[in-house]
Amino acid sequence: MIDLRLLRDEPDLIRASQRARGESESVVDDLLAADERRRLAVQAFETLRAEQKQLGKLMPKAVGDEKAALLARTRDLAAGVKVAEAAVHDADQALRAAHLAVPNVVAPGVPAGGEDDYVVLREVGDKPDLDGPRDHLELGELLGAIDMERGAKVSGSRFPFMTGVGALLQLGLFQLAMQEAVAHGLIPVIPPVLVKPEAMEGTGFLGAHASEVYRLEADDLYLVGTSEVPLAAYHSGEIIPLDEPLRYAGWSTCFRREAGSYGKDTRGIIRVHQFDKVEMFSFCRPEDAAAEHQRLLAIEEGMLAKVELPYRVIDTAAGDLGSSAARKYDCEAWVPTQGRYRELTSTSNCTTFQARRLNVRYRDGDGRTRTAATLNGTLATPRWLVAILENHQQPDGSVRVPKALQPFVGRDVLEPLR
Repeated sequence: MIDLRLLRDEPDLIRASQRARGESESVVDDLLAADERRRLAVQAFETLRAEQKQLGKLMPKAVGDEKAALLARTRDLAAGVKVAEAAVHDADQALRAAHLAVPNVVAPGVPAGGEDDYVVLREVGDKPDLDGPRDHLELGELLGAIDMERGAKVSGSRFPFMTGVGALLQLGLFQLAMQEAVAHGLIPVIPPVLVKPEAMEGTGFLGAHASEVYRLEADDLYLVGTSEVPLAAYHSGEIIPLDEPLRYAGWSTCFRREAGSYGKDTRGIIRVHQFDKVEMFSFCRPEDAAAEHQRLLAIEEGMLAKVELPYRVIDTAAGDLGSSAARKYDCEAWVPTQGRYRELTSTSNCTTFQARRLNVRYRDGDGRTRTAATLNGTLATPRWLVAILENHQQPDGSVRVPKALQPFVGRDVLEPLR
């Protein structure tokens, strides 16, 4: 959630952020009103409590009519305090609801607009010159690497089996990603993939993204769509040391309902319901967040270079940011059969938005507690295999294995089964 002090001091900044996102400014006014009602409710409660305490001090000395009057006033105050306390509780609930409805403040310099209003920061690598390229699914079937038909038989649409060299290629990609993360000082983590509601809410995935989330109603637990969720909640309610950023790399299975994506990317493994993912996650001081964001982006670009993919980096427009993100960079790889770049990774600076919800703090140089900043960045998903297969294919249907992946896959070329 956003800082209420910033809201009170600079409400027009929050309104401008909403306009940049293409979202309603009314949530800002709603939050301002809820904040004011809560402060008035607390003030009324504290006034009555102060009078109640004062009467308690006078009571032992009172006699006769004075004591009777004090007793009567004490009874009235007790009832009033009870009502005022209930009003504070209701105001707290209303404030939290209004607070959760306001997304993070967009960082200065982020392009305004929607999904198509991104800014291309750079293009890296040469696109392959392919004559009549096969798409990743055709290649995957030739190689015995992807089986969508049996996945649909067993689990339904968008649940692939990765088989043979497909399984080896995916495992190799993820092991390479974890090696890269560790080489850059990240702590490897295999987190739980079932989390409590407060973890999912704390990371901002129960707002606009709620329809994407699988929920186990009998247990009141959620299946994560990214290990960002358990990693963000890992230090919830803690005061952590942040002389240097705390950096983690989580490898987890992820689940997404892909609600609202009917008809989009239905072929192959671009958009599936279950997939593994390596996700980087950092906790740092707010003043270090912009530099940390660039660090995560550099690790992602290094990984793309390792698997020899042509790609571009875009500065995502405000209207295409998630509710938690103040800024997001996407790395998009070239997909030959589509003749366009497709997102493989993203890295987001969530500033103090998530940590404020999850109560993750640190001590500054004066010993005062401050809210930490959080950042995340993807380092590998099965979608990378789409670009790897298509960019490294050869005319006979074989696929050259990038040099960095060859030790994991055990060969330098994947040959068709038939």
